[in-house]
Amino acid sequence: MTIGLYETFPENLHLIANYTVIVSIRQLQQRLLKFIGQINRQEFLFEQVSIPTIPNGVLIFEFGLADVNTFTFLDAIEIKKAIAAVGSERVHILDFFCSIRYYKSSGEKRVALKFDYYMLRGIFGKGKLEMQVFHERGPRYLSPEDLTGFLLRGINGTSNRKIAREITP
Repeated sequence: MTIGLYETFPENLHLIANYTVIVSIRQLQQRLLKFIGQINRQEFLFEQVSIPTIPNGVLIFEFGLADVNTFTFLDAIEIKKAIAAVGSERVHILDFFCSIRYYKSSGEKRVALKFDYYMLRGIFGKGKLEMQVFHERGPRYLSPEDLTGFLLRGINGTSNRKIAREITP
């Protein structure tokens, strides 16, 4: 697996968010990959992720990690490979594809809605992280800011100290 870099990552970005970080690049990457592994294909009530834009909404994330010109879906085996790879090599960029499936529940019935397709680039440096987000297509039920905020909360997890903190301009 060639880890992390998508050669044709879009230049027209919809969000650039910068963070200060108190752990090593390797630890930050491993935390991010573990969190993505935990949420991949899991069902969330919209309220668990952000302020709901869909009443009775449910969403499901599907992440892939770049492998030169494609993305490999991150199942449990691929997450372990990726964590091992960032543990053994210096990786400064991790590119992800994120599909977000939306459903609206009404009683027993569940209606599928349009999907959102995002590309995310994490640029890792000593004490800092830059997240670049490109919204490829979809209704943007979950905004780029909400997506990065959810990932940041996942990285910070249950730590007493915030691992990553957004730098506000």
